[in-house]
Amino acid sequence: MILREFHLQRGSEWQSGVIPVLTAEGQDGKYVLHFAPESGYRMSLLARASRHTRRPLLLISSGLLALALISSAFAQEEPTTEEQLADIIGAVDTFWLMFGAFLVFFMQAGFAMVEAGFIRSKNVTNVLMKNVLDCCIGGILFWAVGWGLAYGLSGEASIGFAGDGQFFLKAYPDDGYAAWMFQFAFAATAATIVSGSVAERTKFGAYLIYTAVISGFIYPIVVHWGWDANGWLSAFADDPIGTNGYIDFAGSGVVHAVGGTAALMGAMAVGPRIGKFTKDGKVNAIPGHNIGMGVLGMFILWFGWYGFNPGSTLALSGGFAALAAKVAVTTTLSACAGGVFAVLYTKARTGVYDLGLTVNGILGGLVGITASCAVVDPWAAIVIGTIGSAVVIGGVSLLDKLKIDDPVGAVPVHMMGGIWGVLAVGLFASENGMATAYTETDQYGLLLGGGVEQLGIQLLAIVSIVGWTAITSGVMFMIIKATYGLRVAEAEEIRGLDLDEHGIDAYPDFGASGSGVFAASSGGGGGGQ
Repeated sequence: MILREFHLQRGSEWQSGVIPVLTAEGQDGKYVLHFAPESGYRMSLLARASRHTRRPLLLISSGLLALALISSAFAQEEPTTEEQLADIIGAVDTFWLMFGAFLVFFMQAGFAMVEAGFIRSKNVTNVLMKNVLDCCIGGILFWAVGWGLAYGLSGEASIGFAGDGQFFLKAYPDDGYAAWMFQFAFAATAATIVSGSVAERTKFGAYLIYTAVISGFIYPIVVHWGWDANGWLSAFADDPIGTNGYIDFAGSGVVHAVGGTAALMGAMAVGPRIGKFTKDGKVNAIPGHNIGMGVLGMFILWFGWYGFNPGSTLALSGGFAALAAKVAVTTTLSACAGGVFAVLYTKARTGVYDLGLTVNGILGGLVGITASCAVVDPWAAIVIGTIGSAVVIGGVSLLDKLKIDDPVGAVPVHMMGGIWGVLAVGLFASENGMATAYTETDQYGLLLGGGVEQLGIQLLAIVSIVGWTAITSGVMFMIIKATYGLRVAEAEEIRGLDLDEHGIDAYPDFGASGSGVFAASSGGGGGGQ
């Protein structure tokens, strides 16, 4: 390419300048493509060209494409440095949100592995299928109605109870899809929690019904309350409840307590597995079939939590990169503390190092820190994780006493751990942490001298969240039970759900499904979620 002078007449005025010229050899001669700003291009054949009409079309097409790009560059004004910088910052923030969404979505693999590992082999296909459909059905329902109920606007503002617009993503902004993707991943998480608590005895068709209701209705309402700027509990409201509103940075209450409470109502509605409790009140351990799969699932969940918690900064610019790094640290320390406590406790109580309850303890620490991860100091994260682990282990024993069968520990980890996580904000949030993540305030953690107000708001919020979820999911399960039916036949439960519900055994090379290869120690639980 070379530059040549040009002279262009526009009315009575002449303009001069230079133009890029593409030259190329063709079989009919030497072609020259001339380009001038805003005047298009023309093609000519130099003197030594023949009179043949054939042209090398590929060559000319390539030249025209190059000139079209040059035309676009000439036609647009050069962006300012500030505009270029703003575009880069926006791209980085969007990538961060999308990356967080992908990490949270990858947690579905962790849920699938934990649940499959801590149930018997004859039901593995069934629970994996539930995890697959959680994503598929949840995605469609969150697109159709979930987003609209959570964040949708039909006017300037929605009511405090629910969103009222953008259903089916109508009138949705072109630059908002990263936010939808991030929130969908969270919605899928809330629905998946339930599958472990009702595993090994629930009709697959019934599960499809309630996962749709949770993803499309129950969960989005709570999201609106806690995270939308128009929600009645939201810390982002113009006039929040109390001084700060409800603080739940990444969802101990909004996500985990919702999923865990629905899991409790489902386990109560469907009843315990055959052989779990004897008539005289004895609790029989029903061990899962693959502890290795469960541990790998736990590590995937832990990894995905770095999208769940740090990703909830929603951006890296404006100081949020430093906040995301702090959140990663508090998340890590809480999980570590939860695991260490579980190991020491089970050794002291049972004489062995219980790997199943250690998985539970780590996940309890992760759930417990999720609400407060941005507003507490690292030392507090260790305390929160330790207590979260204790809450989960105590919850396993409590469910056994109440004769509620939860095969994977979803209720202790997510409901009880989530409740603790919400209340921990009101106890351990620091003044500086609140100022960095939310706003400067004189109301923060009670144990750090911030008064009792924030703890009261957190208590109001978690009671409202658990109450809403318990009522709506409880009614839903009762309707399913009275109409379609919730539980499989006794013979099918004994034989296993894989063959009757799905026509495939998860381990066909090993013959009939067995009863598991590892046993829970006395006083321990088979695993967590």
